[in-house]
This record gives sequence, structure tokens and C-alpha cells, in this order.
Amino acid sequence: MALQINATNPEHPALLLELPWDVPLEEWPQEYLVPLPRGISRHVVRYARAGDEVIAVKELAERPALREYGLLRDLDRLGIPAVDALAVVTGRTDGAGGPLEPVLITRHLGGSMPYRSMFETTLRPATMHRLMDALAVLLVRLHLVGFAWGDCSLSNTLFRRDAGAYAAYLVDAETGELHPRLSNGQREYDLDLARVNISGELLDLEASGALHPSVDPVEFGTEICARYGRLWEELTRTSVYPAGKYHYIERRIRRLNDLGFDVAEMQIQSSSNGDTVTFVPKVVDAGHHQRQLLRLTGLDTEENQARRLLSDLESWMATQDDHAPGDGTAARPEVLAHRWVREVFRPTVRAVPPELRGGMDPAELYHQLLEHRWYLSERAQHDIGLDTAVEDYVTAVLPKARATLEPTTPR
Repeated sequence: MALQINATNPEHPALLLELPWDVPLEEWPQEYLVPLPRGISRHVVRYARAGDEVIAVKELAERPALREYGLLRDLDRLGIPAVDALAVVTGRTDGAGGPLEPVLITRHLGGSMPYRSMFETTLRPATMHRLMDALAVLLVRLHLVGFAWGDCSLSNTLFRRDAGAYAAYLVDAETGELHPRLSNGQREYDLDLARVNISGELLDLEASGALHPSVDPVEFGTEICARYGRLWEELTRTSVYPAGKYHYIERRIRRLNDLGFDVAEMQIQSSSNGDTVTFVPKVVDAGHHQRQLLRLTGLDTEENQARRLLSDLESWMATQDDHAPGDGTAARPEVLAHRWVREVFRPTVRAVPPELRGGMDPAELYHQLLEHRWYLSERAQHDIGLDTAVEDYVTAVLPKARATLEPTTPR
């Protein structure tokens, strides 16, 4: 059978053909590999470079490879944070013509690390809570769209920074199942698997001496499930309000928006005597602030980053002349938002030299600059301005941050 590459992008096959598909993945030469941290896996997994991209390559049988490829594309279509599926390579043979396992290729998520790697370092309690919240949100988002993961674990989840918090991403969808809707039993079973897997990995780290003594493996797995339960209840519970108090419904929707979710569909029903109104959010979509920022500015960011950038945008808009030139009519929010991107966001980000940014994307960098501005303003007891904050951040903060990170950078 000839080598075949099924890819999502017509440009990828040409880049992928340069990789040594006639060599078992475990024996790939170092010249092709990129040294990045990875979790444990039942399959051989390697990071490699294809053109300008870093890719993750996983060897597995053809049928599960094609199935996972399809599931990852479905999750992308549904807007779920997961790695991007790029291609499946089949028909591999070694130099003697013997068969080699197919591979699934995904794009490496820039600026991310496996959850497991975080617990191999000294972990502050605040960081641990943010990691738990991010993983709970990911599980809720998966279950809302009808996806049962079946193998949630620290190794199968990536995180990256999201405006001081963390965003969690699904890596391995091999055991996943996509349904129109999950029953309570399916959700609880998936959640129980997650609890067992997570606690099991932490116990493994504890036995090897790599886990910080402050982390209780069993308690951590249980707490993630508890946080999931509280979030799921808030997103799906039925509310009963007095008739005429429709602002209560608006308040509930605003609370869901603050959690980062949109109510895309709702059910409102009056009681038989007309005294009460029952409200049920029927469809809840994650990424409320992401979508709002994308619509206004074209910037595609993480949810917490979007919330912070929207706050800065609104503050800036309040200081501007909101009339369009010439006719005196009010300028549309989209027009002002694009001015903010052009006159504030981009110049601020460009003021930080690229070699000092490390793995921070522009939205995270802008958030860090806003945080630094707030810190300096609090110390000075007046607003020091964004330009001053950028100058101090470049000269006083970034060099120290890079010096701290350099010893742990993979080589």
C-alpha cells in the first residue's frame, strides 16, 4: 500500500512528506524532533517540526487514528478548546517493506504545557485552584455539546495562560464519543473516570517523589468534580421567579455571561395561576466575551483575555468623541473598537521587543501590561499611563522573567 496523507489543509502534505515516515516513530533522528514536555501516553508520541509549525505525531492503528481525527475536527467545529487535527498518515512501511503503524498528526498548541508537568514543580495553592477551575470548565463545555471524553487525565489535558487564569485544552480524543445529548448517567460516569485518572496520576507522581507535599491526590480529583458540579448547576438549573419580575431573568443571564457563557436558547413558562414564571437556559454556549471581542475588533483570544480587553476597550471608548466625522451621528461601537485596535492595542504590543516576549501571545502580553500599569498606578497613587507602564515592564520585569525561565527551557 502506498503512503497516504489525509490532511485538513492542502499545504500540509508537501511539508509532511519531508518527515522520515519509513522509520518507527520511537527511532526518529533528533534532527527532526522538538524537545517539549509531554504527558504519559499508551502510544509513542513525538514533537517534530514541519515547515514553520511544531506538530505532535502519535502512532496508533488506522481505525482509531481516523476516528480521533474526525472527533477532533468535530470539536473544532463545535468551538471546544482542543488541539487541531492536521492529518492522518497511512500506508507506512520501513526500509525492508515491513508495515509500520499509521500516525495521527495534530498542531502543537503554542505556549502550552501538559497539566501533569505542572505538578512536577512547586505549585502554589492559588495556581492549583486556577488549574482545577480551568479543567472543570473544559469538562462542562464538553458535556454541554454532548461529548463524553472517557479518558480525562492530567496527561491528556494542556493548559495555557489566560489573563492570570488558565485555559484547559483537550489533547487525546481517542476514547471520546459525541452524542446529541448526554444523560446524567453518562456525565457522572465520565466525571468519575476523570476523578480516578487524575487522582491516579497524582498518586504516581507522589510515589516518585515529584509531587509537592501540599497536594493531596485524592482530594484534588474530588475537588475538580465538586467544582464541575457547582458550575453545571449554575448553567442548567431551573429558576422560578415571581410574575412580572423579568429583570430577574436578565440578572440570571448576566450572571451566566460573567461566567463566560451565552444563553443561546431559553424556555420561559408561566404557572397555571400566573403567579410565577419558570426559566430554564436550554442551550448554553461558552465563549461569551470571546465572541463579543471578535465581533467588535477581529481579535481572537482566550475567554478571560477577552473579558479584560473588553474592559479596557470600554474604558477607552468612554474617553473618545463618539461622533462620526462629517455628519455628527454617533459612531458605531465597531468603528471605535477598530480605532482602539489600531491606535492602542497594536502600538502597545509592538512596543515590547519580540525577543523579550517569550511564548506570550499578543492578548496575554497586553493583559500583563495592563496588570503592570495597575500595579504601578497603585504604588504612585495616580494613573501612570500605558506608555510608562510599557517602558517599565520592558526594562524592569521582562529581563528578570527571562532570567528565571532560561534554566528550565528544553534544550
